[in-house]
Amino acid sequence: MSDVASPSSSPAPPSARIPRTVLSLYTGAGGLDYGLEAAGFEIVGCVEKDVDARLTIKASRPDWPLARLRDIADYAPSELLSELSLEEGSVGILAAGPPCQPFSKAGWWYRDSARLEDPRAETLAMLMDVAEEVQPHVLLIENVTSLSMSGREEVVGFIRERLDAMNGALGTGYVLHSLKLNAVDFGVAQRRERLFLYATRDGCRLKTPKPTHGSNCGNPHRDAWDALGDEAPEDLDDLTMKGKWAKLLPTIPEGKNYLWHTSRGGGSELFGYRTRYWSFLLKLAKDLPSWTLPASPGPATGPFHWSSRRLSRHELMQLQTFPEDVEIKGSYISAHRQLGNAVPSALAERIGRLVLESVEGEAFERPLSLAVAHRSGRPDPEAVMNVPRKFLEEHSGPHDDHPGEGMGPGAQARDLREKPAKDSATPSELQNRAESNRRPA
Repeated sequence: MSDVASPSSSPAPPSARIPRTVLSLYTGAGGLDYGLEAAGFEIVGCVEKDVDARLTIKASRPDWPLARLRDIADYAPSELLSELSLEEGSVGILAAGPPCQPFSKAGWWYRDSARLEDPRAETLAMLMDVAEEVQPHVLLIENVTSLSMSGREEVVGFIRERLDAMNGALGTGYVLHSLKLNAVDFGVAQRRERLFLYATRDGCRLKTPKPTHGSNCGNPHRDAWDALGDEAPEDLDDLTMKGKWAKLLPTIPEGKNYLWHTSRGGGSELFGYRTRYWSFLLKLAKDLPSWTLPASPGPATGPFHWSSRRLSRHELMQLQTFPEDVEIKGSYISAHRQLGNAVPSALAERIGRLVLESVEGEAFERPLSLAVAHRSGRPDPEAVMNVPRKFLEEHSGPHDDHPGEGMGPGAQARDLREKPAKDSATPSELQNRAESNRRPA
């Protein structure tokens, strides 16, 4: 947990009560909002562009006012407030999860220009336009933790400049702070780090929440069995893994990925060490939390269920601690995208309580209502199958391991794109050169 946006300071004493209301922008499937709802807030407006996500909201929370127009860009901020019958100061939390691709590690590696040049980053400007009109008691922005990595100061700097301008024009006291939290520490059976940027209208700083789960709490992290149990999905036939690697997945033990079948694993040497992405053939273990659920998985991208199949949409919901009465609309791919992009709702519930604890001094003694409960009767790990002969014949090693950071195929391809005339060395020559540079003189 860290503060990337402002100098260190102590939490301010609790101030007056704030409205228990939330205006939600870039709502998605509602993961952040279900958690704030569970903490005691009322959702008084949602803006969402994705058609299936809008259907999810309408089916799951028909009482949430959903903006008539899909895109914030189609509104002047005053028009949005007028449509939703909101007035300046009537919003307790302006909550937003703007599209994170420009700020993710993937976006960083594959796009070297400034993140604010990405058209999707324009959502930050529109968000701040609404914030200036609404003047919420708390501005809450959720995004991936890589937003706080070195070199991304332009994003935080942009938000801070807008807040400073608002303070000068409106007499408010917004100061930007951040919290980096791992959902697994708050009753979610999934290791998922998220960054929350926030600012309060009177400058109050939120307390740093203490983990409720983990080895130091006397309350163990919840594992995949706790979240999923022995559920038998109705759409089991639709969850069968397909593609080239489908019959290899049963040969990998629970909690392992393709690295099992490398020179450093315990299986057959079918791949070079670290030559594939981490989630390739990644399988859940009953006795471990899930890894982060992706928004756009490929046919061989996990995590997969320990029984060597894809996770059902209900299981994805359970790993994201969505309320049971939520109904995710759209195709399986769309549902996976909606859920993979969402904030785990139990983590959002903790943030909602944190606002009330810090701003109003309210005390909560009851456990989080959306946190995963312990489940007994966990079975032994699934049996591991033998590698089919086809894979042994076509892929059995030895295989070269990844040559090291900055020397893999992707890095070499970027170097060739950026400096095609300066260096025409082959990948082998680049690797040999790097190894020579590492040798002592």
